[in-house]
Amino acid sequence: MEPQPTIAIVGKPNVGKSTLFNRLIGKKHAITSEHAGTTRDRVSQNALINGFTCIMVDTGGLDYGKKENIEADVQSQANLAINDADITLFILDLSQNLTTDDFMAADILRKSKKPIILVANKTDNENIAENVYNIYELGFGEPVKISAIHKTGIDELKDQIEKDLKKLKFKKKSPPAPKNVTNIAILGKPNAGKSSLVNSLLGAEKIIVSDIAGTTRDSIDTEFVHNDRTYNLIDTAGLRRPGKRGKGIEKYSALRCITAVERADIVILLLDGNVGITNQDSHIIKYALESQKGIILAINKIDLLEKGEDIKNLIIRKLRQKFSFIPWAPVLFLSAKDKKNIYQIFQISDEISKERNKRIKTAELNNFFQKITHKHLPASAKIRKPKFMYATQIDINPPKFALFFKNPETLHFSYPRYLENELRKEYGFTGTTIDLKFKKQISKN
Repeated sequence: MEPQPTIAIVGKPNVGKSTLFNRLIGKKHAITSEHAGTTRDRVSQNALINGFTCIMVDTGGLDYGKKENIEADVQSQANLAINDADITLFILDLSQNLTTDDFMAADILRKSKKPIILVANKTDNENIAENVYNIYELGFGEPVKISAIHKTGIDELKDQIEKDLKKLKFKKKSPPAPKNVTNIAILGKPNAGKSSLVNSLLGAEKIIVSDIAGTTRDSIDTEFVHNDRTYNLIDTAGLRRPGKRGKGIEKYSALRCITAVERADIVILLLDGNVGITNQDSHIIKYALESQKGIILAINKIDLLEKGEDIKNLIIRKLRQKFSFIPWAPVLFLSAKDKKNIYQIFQISDEISKERNKRIKTAELNNFFQKITHKHLPASAKIRKPKFMYATQIDINPPKFALFFKNPETLHFSYPRYLENELRKEYGFTGTTIDLKFKKQISKN
């Protein structure tokens, strides 16, 4: 299979990289904000550029000078993106004058000896004439003038990308057929170790890891092949309780996180072994339950548990008490730092995927429900008593069942839980939500 061309978008913070990224991939994926430095990790998505299927990469801002901690990592990620790219889009803001950072970035790009397309953004600015003239000082020739926010100049930019791809001998091809991919979203409070876990699984520092809570703001997708099966790992921003979320960037990060859950098949709730279980963890898991996903409870930093089985059993008991509403969710102890038990994630995910796609024949299902409803008759305080009639499985992934009753509105609130528990005892469905829909049997007269 011929490799897909990779196109990296680089430039100073807040020049419009993420807005352009979203335009080129045709959807809102990277977070866009008026605040500089919103994008920290490399964010990649497939894009169709004039018939070429490409991998588009958004990066953190190239901002030089004295840097410490996470900002140095941001620059490192951007430099890695440049090295990996076939074509680099160097984007500048026409509303601003050139700075030392622009010239330093230009020097790095020239040393890469890769095709560079100079992109002059915000062409709707009144200072365009003067600032376009200054851009020629960078030595990249005529810039492609665009306004990413107003969608002007995007077709011209795509035409220039197409010319460079042809020079590099890339060929147009149809978008790849959908693959059999298991989407796994990793959730947790800020600083629970989500990015460290992804990096350990990939064996590469793709996601910025920092002791500063809230480092990951976008949801980062990374495909990974393990034992000939393909998985898409979705690293998410740490979700805080709604009352604790700030405005602006953090709000959009939370929305991206919720969207990531909706795209996932299986959600891993990563719990910090140092901190223990909090109400915030219960709040986070509700998103997965509401979206009817598979769920894995993972305790990170297993090195703290090597003191003995008693501590491990105590944590499991507390876990089951706190998450009593999901007793079917498997528990995994791991260490992202030491790579202990991390690949069991894929084994457990495969088992959950099998459970989510399980079908039960209608005749067998009806025999089962007839047996358990006779064993424990549905109680009601109403005069009109509910009575089970028949059942059928209406969907998979997750498994969904329609249960027809006479007078289902009079069922006691505890009865659906009884039916679900009995169904799980008989057929498993470990690790996944199941959906029981109660419908009214219409009498035929």
